[in-house]
Amino acid sequence: MPDLVSDLKAAIRDIPDFPKPGILFKDITPILQDPALFERTCAHFAEAFAGQQIDVIVGMESRGFLFGCPLAIAMGVPFVPARKPGKLPYESVGYEYELEYGTNRLEMHVDAVSEGQRVLVVDDLLATGGTANATGKLIEQLGGTVAAYAFVIELSFLDGRKALGDVPVESILIY
Repeated sequence: MPDLVSDLKAAIRDIPDFPKPGILFKDITPILQDPALFERTCAHFAEAFAGQQIDVIVGMESRGFLFGCPLAIAMGVPFVPARKPGKLPYESVGYEYELEYGTNRLEMHVDAVSEGQRVLVVDDLLATGGTANATGKLIEQLGGTVAAYAFVIELSFLDGRKALGDVPVESILIY
């Protein structure tokens, strides 16, 4: 079987100065354009969490949706979106969190996670950990427990794992 890490590194594009000067953006769209590589990426996570009690997968807006949905299907569990304010049609709960300059907010439906459910949180990238941590707080607010976090890419120099506490983190690529 070809090496997933090497194939992902070869596929991901670096876009300098996006979305603002000084940022080196990791573009995952080439992964999505390669059905075999996309499937292998999702299969990696399904294998990594096989045998663990995962009741629900939560993906953060918007690229967490891309990896979370096929992973939920592969694992046979529900998928729940964590969205920006005003995007969910049903009654929702929210969690506001600090950014470097200002605040942000994520919301989930009130019935998205049940008391005691173990949740796998999925996103494309772990940077500072603020969005992932906020998602974890939302899950806890609904009575669930974050079983683990899964990321395609982790920017280790930003130390995002620290924001996630003692919860296991699975990252395929670490820069």
